[in-house]
Amino acid sequence: MKPYKHAVIIAGGESSRMGKDKALLPFGGYNSLAEYQHQKLQNIFQHVALSAKTDKFDFECKVITDKYEASSPLVGILSIFESLPKVDSIFVLSVDAPFVDDVIIGEIMGQIDNVADAIVAQSPSGVQPLCALYKRSILPLVEAQYKEGNHKLQALLAKANTEYVLFKDDTPFTNLNHPEEYEEALEVPLKKS
Repeated sequence: MKPYKHAVIIAGGESSRMGKDKALLPFGGYNSLAEYQHQKLQNIFQHVALSAKTDKFDFECKVITDKYEASSPLVGILSIFESLPKVDSIFVLSVDAPFVDDVIIGEIMGQIDNVADAIVAQSPSGVQPLCALYKRSILPLVEAQYKEGNHKLQALLAKANTEYVLFKDDTPFTNLNHPEEYEEALEVPLKKS
Protein backbone atom coordinates (compact mmCIF):
# COMPACT_ATOMS: atom_id res chain seq x y z
CA MET A 1 0.00 0.00 0.00
CA LYS A 2 1.37 3.41 -0.95
CA PRO A 3 1.79 5.52 2.19
CA TYR A 4 0.12 8.75 1.07
CA LYS A 5 -3.19 9.55 -0.61
CA HIS A 6 -3.36 12.58 -2.92
CA ALA A 7 -0.73 14.50 -4.90
CA VAL A 8 -1.11 17.03 -7.68
CA ILE A 9 1.68 18.29 -9.94
CA ILE A 10 1.28 21.96 -10.83
CA ALA A 11 2.01 22.12 -14.57
CA GLY A 12 -0.07 25.03 -15.84
CA GLY A 13 2.57 27.76 -15.93
CA GLU A 14 3.32 29.89 -18.95
CA SER A 15 7.04 28.95 -19.01
CA SER A 16 7.87 32.41 -20.38
CA ARG A 17 11.49 32.30 -19.17
CA MET A 18 12.06 28.85 -20.68
CA GLY A 19 10.67 29.90 -24.05
CA LYS A 20 8.68 26.65 -24.41
CA ASP A 21 6.39 24.63 -22.16
CA LYS A 22 8.78 23.16 -19.61
CA ALA A 23 6.23 20.56 -18.46
CA LEU A 24 6.66 18.93 -21.89
CA LEU A 25 10.48 18.95 -22.04
CA PRO A 26 12.08 15.47 -22.01
CA PHE A 27 13.57 14.49 -18.64
CA GLY A 28 14.95 11.49 -16.77
CA GLY A 29 14.32 8.99 -19.54
CA TYR A 30 10.69 10.10 -19.95
CA ASN A 31 9.08 12.07 -22.77
CA SER A 32 8.42 14.99 -20.43
CA LEU A 33 9.12 16.51 -17.03
CA ALA A 34 5.42 16.04 -16.33
CA GLU A 35 5.62 12.30 -16.96
CA TYR A 36 8.83 12.01 -14.89
CA GLN A 37 7.21 13.78 -11.92
CA HIS A 38 4.00 11.79 -12.34
CA GLN A 39 5.85 8.48 -12.29
CA LYS A 40 7.90 9.51 -9.24
CA LEU A 41 4.83 10.53 -7.24
CA GLN A 42 2.89 7.44 -8.31
CA ASN A 43 5.46 5.39 -6.41
CA ILE A 44 4.38 6.96 -3.11
CA PHE A 45 0.85 8.36 -3.58
CA GLN A 46 -2.36 6.42 -4.22
CA HIS A 47 -3.78 9.18 -6.46
CA VAL A 48 -1.69 11.50 -8.64
CA ALA A 49 -3.06 14.19 -10.97
CA LEU A 50 -1.71 17.08 -13.00
CA SER A 51 -3.03 20.62 -12.74
CA ALA A 52 -2.96 22.54 -16.04
CA LYS A 53 -4.96 24.80 -18.33
CA THR A 54 -5.60 21.93 -20.77
CA ASP A 55 -4.82 18.23 -21.11
CA LYS A 56 -1.59 18.63 -23.06
CA PHE A 57 0.06 15.40 -21.94
CA ASP A 58 0.96 12.38 -24.07
CA PHE A 59 0.71 9.79 -21.29
CA GLU A 60 -2.19 8.42 -19.31
CA CYS A 61 -2.93 10.65 -16.34
CA LYS A 62 -5.73 12.45 -14.53
CA VAL A 63 -5.72 16.14 -15.42
CA ILE A 64 -7.44 18.79 -13.31
CA THR A 65 -8.01 21.73 -15.62
CA ASP A 66 -8.11 25.25 -14.24
CA LYS A 67 -11.62 26.57 -13.77
CA TYR A 68 -10.51 30.21 -14.03
CA GLU A 69 -8.87 32.22 -16.80
CA ALA A 70 -6.01 33.64 -14.77
CA SER A 71 -2.81 31.61 -14.81
CA SER A 72 -1.22 31.05 -11.40
CA PRO A 73 -0.55 28.31 -8.85
CA LEU A 74 -3.25 29.92 -6.67
CA VAL A 75 -5.78 29.25 -9.46
CA GLY A 76 -4.42 25.71 -9.64
CA ILE A 77 -4.95 25.11 -5.93
CA LEU A 78 -8.45 26.61 -6.08
CA SER A 79 -9.37 24.41 -9.05
CA ILE A 80 -7.89 21.30 -7.40
CA PHE A 81 -10.00 21.62 -4.25
CA GLU A 82 -13.12 22.45 -6.27
CA SER A 83 -12.54 19.41 -8.52
CA LEU A 84 -11.91 17.04 -5.60
CA PRO A 85 -14.67 17.99 -3.14
CA LYS A 86 -14.20 14.95 -0.88
CA VAL A 87 -10.43 15.32 -0.52
CA ASP A 88 -9.23 16.98 2.68
CA SER A 89 -5.52 17.37 1.95
CA ILE A 90 -3.33 17.43 -1.14
CA PHE A 91 0.42 17.37 -1.60
CA VAL A 92 1.37 19.86 -4.30
CA LEU A 93 4.63 19.80 -6.28
CA SER A 94 5.78 22.04 -9.10
CA VAL A 95 6.44 20.21 -12.36
CA ASP A 96 9.80 21.99 -12.68
CA ALA A 97 11.27 20.78 -9.37
CA PRO A 98 12.46 17.28 -10.36
CA PHE A 99 14.98 16.87 -7.52
CA VAL A 100 12.41 16.89 -4.71
CA ASP A 101 12.61 13.26 -3.59
CA ASP A 102 10.66 10.82 -1.45
CA VAL A 103 12.67 11.78 1.65
CA ILE A 104 11.62 15.43 1.42
CA ILE A 105 8.04 14.45 0.62
CA GLY A 106 8.04 12.07 3.60
CA GLU A 107 9.20 14.85 5.94
CA ILE A 108 6.29 17.04 4.83
CA MET A 109 3.69 14.27 4.75
CA GLY A 110 4.82 13.15 8.20
CA GLN A 111 3.17 16.34 9.49
CA ILE A 112 -0.25 15.55 8.00
CA ASP A 113 -1.87 15.31 11.46
CA ASN A 114 -0.68 18.82 12.32
CA VAL A 115 -3.64 21.21 12.64
CA ALA A 116 -2.01 23.72 10.25
CA ASP A 117 -3.74 24.75 6.99
CA ALA A 118 -0.50 24.16 5.09
CA ILE A 119 2.75 22.27 5.71
CA VAL A 120 5.41 23.87 3.52
CA ALA A 121 9.05 23.17 2.74
CA GLN A 122 11.52 25.92 3.59
CA SER A 123 15.13 25.89 2.44
CA PRO A 124 17.94 28.43 3.00
CA SER A 125 16.78 30.41 -0.07
CA GLY A 126 13.24 30.71 1.30
CA VAL A 127 9.78 29.20 1.40
CA GLN A 128 8.86 26.60 -1.24
CA PRO A 129 5.07 26.94 -1.61
CA LEU A 130 4.96 24.43 -4.47
CA CYS A 131 6.42 21.67 -2.33
CA ALA A 132 3.72 21.57 0.29
CA LEU A 133 0.70 19.88 1.78
CA TYR A 134 -2.45 22.00 1.55
CA LYS A 135 -5.56 21.23 3.57
CA ARG A 136 -9.13 22.09 2.66
CA SER A 137 -9.22 24.46 5.66
CA ILE A 138 -7.14 26.91 3.60
CA LEU A 139 -9.77 27.13 0.83
CA PRO A 140 -11.68 30.19 2.19
CA LEU A 141 -8.38 32.12 2.23
CA VAL A 142 -7.55 30.95 -1.31
CA GLU A 143 -10.98 32.10 -2.51
CA ALA A 144 -10.62 35.46 -0.76
CA GLN A 145 -7.18 36.06 -2.29
CA TYR A 146 -8.44 35.15 -5.73
CA LYS A 147 -11.28 37.67 -5.39
CA GLU A 148 -8.75 40.32 -4.31
CA GLY A 149 -6.62 39.54 -7.38
CA ASN A 150 -3.65 38.60 -5.19
CA HIS A 151 -2.15 35.43 -6.65
CA LYS A 152 0.97 35.32 -4.47
CA LEU A 153 1.20 32.06 -2.52
CA GLN A 154 3.56 33.71 -0.02
CA ALA A 155 0.77 36.15 0.90
CA LEU A 156 -1.64 33.24 1.28
CA LEU A 157 0.73 31.36 3.58
CA ALA A 158 1.30 34.49 5.67
CA LYS A 159 -2.45 34.69 6.38
CA ALA A 160 -2.96 30.96 6.92
CA ASN A 161 -1.99 28.76 9.84
CA THR A 162 1.21 27.55 8.15
CA GLU A 163 3.79 25.12 9.48
CA TYR A 164 7.24 25.17 7.85
CA VAL A 165 9.48 22.12 7.50
CA LEU A 166 13.10 23.26 7.41
CA PHE A 167 15.63 21.74 5.01
CA LYS A 168 19.33 22.63 5.06
CA ASP A 169 19.99 22.32 1.32
CA ASP A 170 18.56 24.35 -1.56
CA THR A 171 19.64 21.87 -4.23
CA PRO A 172 16.55 19.60 -4.18
CA PHE A 173 14.33 22.65 -4.68
CA THR A 174 16.08 23.81 -7.86
CA ASN A 175 13.47 25.07 -10.32
CA LEU A 176 14.09 24.70 -14.03
CA ASN A 177 13.02 28.15 -15.20
CA HIS A 178 15.65 28.95 -17.83
CA PRO A 179 17.12 26.87 -20.68
CA GLU A 180 20.55 26.76 -19.02
CA GLU A 181 19.03 25.41 -15.76
CA TYR A 182 17.27 22.70 -17.74
CA GLU A 183 20.51 21.78 -19.58
CA GLU A 184 22.40 21.60 -16.25
CA ALA A 185 19.67 19.46 -14.72
CA LEU A 186 19.98 16.93 -17.54
CA GLU A 187 23.55 16.26 -16.37
CA VAL A 188 22.59 15.52 -12.74
CA PRO A 189 22.43 11.82 -11.83
CA LEU A 190 18.89 11.05 -10.67
CA LYS A 191 18.14 9.19 -7.47
CA LYS A 192 16.12 6.04 -8.00
CA SER A 193 13.01 6.00 -5.81
